[in-house]
Parts: sequence; structure tokens; C-alpha cells
Amino acid sequence: MRITLITQDEPFYLAENINHLIKTLPEHSKVISCVLLPPSPYGKKESLINKALKTRKLFGNRFFIRYCFKYLRSKLSSRNVRRVLINHGINIIELSHSINHQVSLEIIRSYNPDLLISIAGNEIFKKQLIELAPKGCLNLHTALLPKYRGLMPSFWVLKNREKQTGVSVFFVDEGIDSGPILVQKNIVITKPNLEDLIIKSKKVGMMAICEAVDLINRGNYKCIPNNDDEMTYFHFPSKSDVKEFIQNGAKFY
Repeated sequence: MRITLITQDEPFYLAENINHLIKTLPEHSKVISCVLLPPSPYGKKESLINKALKTRKLFGNRFFIRYCFKYLRSKLSSRNVRRVLINHGINIIELSHSINHQVSLEIIRSYNPDLLISIAGNEIFKKQLIELAPKGCLNLHTALLPKYRGLMPSFWVLKNREKQTGVSVFFVDEGIDSGPILVQKNIVITKPNLEDLIIKSKKVGMMAICEAVDLINRGNYKCIPNNDDEMTYFHFPSKSDVKEFIQNGAKFY
């Protein structure tokens, strides 16, 4: 199968995992192009300065300084998503319009993908994009849907003192994290450390995507219901949420 990834140029965790995914996909499938979106940690597009100021205000100086260094290291080294894609000879698609715009759809369609896979995509997909590839559009969510739909699920499971979490690979529909689930994997939370949990869930997520791709290729899969009546949904945390996260014994790193 010909796969088009949709992801963002996130400078902290994605590069290593995108690299692993590309190298470990089943032999019948290959990433032929990638829509590379600007990084957007707050679920919407903002300037780099606004993102930085918001991060400092919400998470504090130590967190801000740590991730400034990580950001600079990513930009100055080969450990970034763009470099991974270049190293694998994958066509990078950079859009001048919304991903749902007709111009964007035609560009993506020109690569003739059989399957779209969204990893940290930062726009809500509309029907024409969802139906663009004949095998559908998958998304990775780092929680056990239908619980913890929305933003930053790893933060929320730690804040809420959950004992386990997981990843879900699901078919995208026009809702938010609401499509039928193809693969789920559980993760036991051994320590309340956000960075560790993000790293672990991303690695497990890449394995789950590979499994989902193989199921789609074989065509003998059965989806897991993603029931709205069992869902919980979370927005980006507030200052008080961050305070409670710390009071509950969780750590950022």
C-alpha cells in the first residue's frame, strides 16, 4: 500500500518514532509522501513567540528552559522530522492552505495514496480528506478511547492518577477522536512521569500503526466500538490543572 503521513514538524518526540515507523512497516506498505505541518502544541496555529510565552506562563521557567534547549538541539541536529523524511527519500508536502482546502486535497491526491495516517495532525479533517484515500484515514491517539479524547491525554491520565493508559489507532471520521477503533494497546503506568509516558506511548503507538496497516492490507479486521456514551473529553490544561497535576505527585520529566 502507498501511504501518505500527515504529521507536524514537532521537535521533541516525533522524529525518532517516525523513523522507526518508516523502517518497520510491513513489506507490502511504504510511506511515499508526508504532509508536514508547522508544530502546534496548543491545538491551533500560533506564532513561535506566542507558543513560547504561553508555555512559560503555563508550565513555569524550569520547564520552559528545558524545552528551549531541546528545541534548539532538534533544529541544529539531524534529530527532527524533516531530516528523517529527507533521509528516507520521502516527498515532503508543505501546504499554503488549510489541509481541507481544494488546492491541498489535489496536492495530496496527486501522490495516489491508498491510505492516510495522521500522527499529531493539528487540524480537524473534513469529509473530502477523510475519503481521499481508498483504504481510509487512520489516526493515532495516545489513550484508550473512548476515554480521554482531546488534547494532551498523557497529561490528563497522570493528573487523574490512572494506573494504566494505552494507545488507539482508529479510522478518522468528522468528529474528534470518535471514529471506529482498529487497534488498541494497553500501557501500565509504572511512574507518574509525563516525559517517560509520552516516549513509551509513542513507541507503542508506532507498533500499533504497523499492526493496523497489516490488518487493512489483509482486509480481515473487525473494529472496536468507540462509543460516545462512554467518552470523556479534555481540552488543553489551565494553570490550575498544572498545579493539581503537581500536587497529585506527577512530574513533567
